[in-house]
Amino acid sequence: MNRARASSRLALAALALLVGRAATAVAQTADPSLNTEPCTIPELDGPARCGTLQVWENREARSGRRIPIRFVVIPATGAAAAKEAIVYFAGGPGETSTDEAAFTAQRLAGARDTRDLLIMDSRGTGASNPLPCEISTPGNLQSYLVEFFTPDGVARCAAALQPRADVTRYASAPVADDLEELRAGLGYERLDLFGESYGTRTALVYLRRHPGHVRAILMFGAVPTDIRYPLTVAEDAEAAIAGVFAGCARDPGCHAAFPDPAADLRASLRRLDAGPAEATVVDPQSGGVATVRLSRERFAEALRYMAYVASTSALIPAVVNRAARGDFGPAAEEALYWRMGMVSGSSRGDYLAVTCPEDVDFVDTAEAARLARGGWFGDWRVRDQKAACAAWPHPTLPASFADPIRSEVPVLVVNGQLDPATAPQHARRMLRGFPNGRLVMIPSAGHSTYGLVGADECWVALQVAFIRTADAKAVDASCMERVTRPPFPTAIASGGVMEMDSAALARFAGHYSGQFHGMAMSVEMRVAGGRLHQVFLGRDIPLLPVGPNRFRFQNTPHLIITFRESGGAVTGFQVADGNAPAETFTRVAAP
Repeated sequence: MNRARASSRLALAALALLVGRAATAVAQTADPSLNTEPCTIPELDGPARCGTLQVWENREARSGRRIPIRFVVIPATGAAAAKEAIVYFAGGPGETSTDEAAFTAQRLAGARDTRDLLIMDSRGTGASNPLPCEISTPGNLQSYLVEFFTPDGVARCAAALQPRADVTRYASAPVADDLEELRAGLGYERLDLFGESYGTRTALVYLRRHPGHVRAILMFGAVPTDIRYPLTVAEDAEAAIAGVFAGCARDPGCHAAFPDPAADLRASLRRLDAGPAEATVVDPQSGGVATVRLSRERFAEALRYMAYVASTSALIPAVVNRAARGDFGPAAEEALYWRMGMVSGSSRGDYLAVTCPEDVDFVDTAEAARLARGGWFGDWRVRDQKAACAAWPHPTLPASFADPIRSEVPVLVVNGQLDPATAPQHARRMLRGFPNGRLVMIPSAGHSTYGLVGADECWVALQVAFIRTADAKAVDASCMERVTRPPFPTAIASGGVMEMDSAALARFAGHYSGQFHGMAMSVEMRVAGGRLHQVFLGRDIPLLPVGPNRFRFQNTPHLIITFRESGGAVTGFQVADGNAPAETFTRVAAP
């Protein structure tokens, strides 16, 4: 799932598809079910077209309800009309692919001279008849710290969706067939498929169903059809966090501060074995102080999610050390951050529609309990999802769905060494069926490149090189050998919010410019309601003071802004996400 990148990019504003003036090489068709129009995509320099394809919800019957499939085409930069396209699939399942249009186009700029970029919101996500499920209760923090899914909430959601969606028709196969219909309608001969996290499953299913139209497949992580998720969650999470602890042991500062983080983790779990612990947190919705109860399962889940990104995985030794000493506030704040992002950042109904038939039905609870025995994570995730899927209508797929896929199509998989979601072992197993495939590892990485020095630039270079050549084995991946992890932090900014009056806050107000994760951004700082707010791309995020010139994001405990001064005047700020290298913004105008 792509929540890791959403976190590291400050959850950039959802893609607004605004009608504008642009040109494109995409062929127009006479098919009334396929419509496109020029559009402007925020943060993208250049033309684009946005469109809708009307498809049968029940593709087998070809009758009943039609649903819209929303897509974006960013044309090739060359003069000739493109006959091939790069197709991007977001993860989740349930995430909105078109939200990544500008970001993906920028990164693939070096490979788009002869190929369009086609991004389609899979059915059930984005603007393609989404399947939202509000499992938690907004305003009730404790409701975010319950089971992964609650069966009652799942049943209510399915019933609420029933008038406008047959939720049994939203798995990977119909998504692949929607893409094939769109490919034919737009006139592309072949596609390069680019999947991240669960988007790699969509790419594989498309390859299985429409092999003649695939030129190459690029993956970040790999979710093969035989993974039986979430059976692998416990083992992969424990391996990832053991790798983080090993990294701490190699870091002099971390080792001095936390000589045995594994022992701290065991001590934390012993405290929770007696029952949930009370934790004091900053309410990410109001900014006030609140008390919640954190269970053993939600504590384990928080650590697993923190391991998705190197910048937050570096905080795990400090978090478990605080918990071992009885302070579960930092862990609870991370649990709330990641859980609330999961609820609001993706289509939960689509997650169920895909995973229940394709993964959970193939998982045996007795096997899960046996595999989890002796570990610290437990088998709760399997039990939660089994109960949820029992309440969610879904088809029964044949056992052959899980058969490994074999193909001569070139495949390049780039995988985090410490990925708790798509561990490298799954990519290795999948590549047995791809003689022209290759796995490239990112040292110390989790489920994204963020938080490491040199990893992001190297990954972008690999994307371009592979798409240009379609030769995974010839791509020069030596830049990954130079990737390094910044030092582990030994203190965390959780809690400790101080009071600061409006007059003191006013000195930080103004307009700032800089780059965040390679994207040029303009940011306004303003004072409203007695708080400093950061405003960018239409988003207004309150900042809470944790020092005379330091602020944490109200909704993100590990994002810290530190303002710089010269001659008594504020000149800019640095923003740091966990231990990731800080990025600098310069003040360009006072308010």
